[in-house]
Amino acid sequence: MSKYQSWKVLLILGIVGFCIWRAYPPKEKINLGLDLQGGIQLLLQVDMDKVPEKLQQDAVNRVVEIIRNRIDEFGVKEPVITKEGRDKIVVQLPGITERERAKEIVAKTAHLEFKLVSDDSELIQKAQDGKTPPGFEYAEQKGKGGQILLKQEAALTGDHLTNASVSFDQYGQSVVDLQFDKEGAALFDKVTFQNIGKQLAISLDGKVHSAPVIRDRIPNGKAQISGNFTPQEASDLALVLRAGALPAPVHIVEERTVGPTLGKDSIEKGVRAGLLGALLVFIFMPLYYLLAGLIANIGLIVYGLMIFGTLAALHSALTLPGIAGFILSIGMAVDANILIFERMREEMELGKTPKAALAAGYHRAFAAILDSNVTIFITSLILLIFGTGPIKGFAVTLGLGQIASMFSSLTVTRTIFDFLASRNPHLNLKMMKLVGVTNFRFLKGRFWGYGFSVLTLILGMSVFFLRGQENFGVEFTGGTLVQIGFHTPVDSGTLRHALEKHGLKEASIQYYGNASDNQFVIKTKHSKIEDIEQAAQEIAGKKYEILRVDQIGPAVSGDLK
Repeated sequence: MSKYQSWKVLLILGIVGFCIWRAYPPKEKINLGLDLQGGIQLLLQVDMDKVPEKLQQDAVNRVVEIIRNRIDEFGVKEPVITKEGRDKIVVQLPGITERERAKEIVAKTAHLEFKLVSDDSELIQKAQDGKTPPGFEYAEQKGKGGQILLKQEAALTGDHLTNASVSFDQYGQSVVDLQFDKEGAALFDKVTFQNIGKQLAISLDGKVHSAPVIRDRIPNGKAQISGNFTPQEASDLALVLRAGALPAPVHIVEERTVGPTLGKDSIEKGVRAGLLGALLVFIFMPLYYLLAGLIANIGLIVYGLMIFGTLAALHSALTLPGIAGFILSIGMAVDANILIFERMREEMELGKTPKAALAAGYHRAFAAILDSNVTIFITSLILLIFGTGPIKGFAVTLGLGQIASMFSSLTVTRTIFDFLASRNPHLNLKMMKLVGVTNFRFLKGRFWGYGFSVLTLILGMSVFFLRGQENFGVEFTGGTLVQIGFHTPVDSGTLRHALEKHGLKEASIQYYGNASDNQFVIKTKHSKIEDIEQAAQEIAGKKYEILRVDQIGPAVSGDLK
């Protein structure tokens, strides 16, 4: 073996060893995407119009930091929180399926204010007549109905808050206890001392939760928020208050939720498809190409190790589209080997020695392999840059697959062939050949081919334009897609009637999988998932499960277009 070949062997062994070290055991080293393990992905948009211009540069970073603190307290394992563009934030919460609770914790601004309530009957009457006096605001008290007149300027804000915890009042109702810092305690002491007998409203995000009467001076900087909270609501409110208020309101412009049942099913189907595809390839190659096929299989094993090792090293998440990209790359890797082997066969038929046939086969196939792999790699880069969520997962494994495919088919298999040829100059490179020499005059019927292609294009474009908006999913039109599974048989007509009763007349309903699976995909332009859940409850009570939710706002769909 030459010095050059020795370096190639060491390089291959080094890469294989590194990949095994990084990827083993796979359950611990390779992250699964939300579509495989279940969870929630939210795309938040920060309302920059509500932020002073000089603070805009830091506002999104501050929002990311506060959301991260909230999620850490929420107890989510390995959340992903990243900035996207100038004013957007992607939040991934693996394993979490309590949609409304997660959205409340992540997106609540939590701007806490204490405002004095006016008891001036003349000013109150003006406000009731629709003429709110300057310096005041007319607000509704949450849970109690009726409106109260507040001073616009807050006497104290949550900026001075040091702690928030849950306790219970004398009636056993959950409340949130607040503790202020030294400066906040002094302000609270002053406000309560000067306004004994008056009401002090506690406002959160512009909604008044309670407005107790100040009975006495409160010098210790302690306050309490009540409002008929459940223990969980009080706990979540205390959590967001402890983490701090967001410097600007945020809006959820996209939501993707995958239930754990669907995630588990996706893993099983994805792994089954991958193993079946790989197994068929591993059987076919040595059957048809004999020794060369066995060497190709060794190259494919190295290819698989490189993919999983790189995913683990980069901490990338494996998604269902990512598995599809992996399977497609296996096909590309096999295609490269087949090109090489067929070129080798041609050289052998010309009477060349095995060593010369090897060199010529790799040399002649290189241009075609490079062309196809580079083209797909560029495509995967475009998908990675412009795609979102699952599309990026597909792009990552497809792009890595092209690099691994080139290495395994051009370097790994070539090194093995060179080693065997150096040991045995008369290496047996025989292969099966089901199709003999052909002599088809393909260009003779080119005009028929041109005509057929043009007709196919015209037919395809006509159908596309006739379908109109039906060509586009909710990613491009905006709206809501819900995949729902019923535990008992449900007829699509019954489901449509229930949806129409709840104002979803334009909803599109499709069976998912087999009709016996009792799963439906519902698409609607409306964003109220609660209407779909109410319709499902009307049909099946609690015997249903929301398997997947994709909710996309018009701004995001416009960007995707």
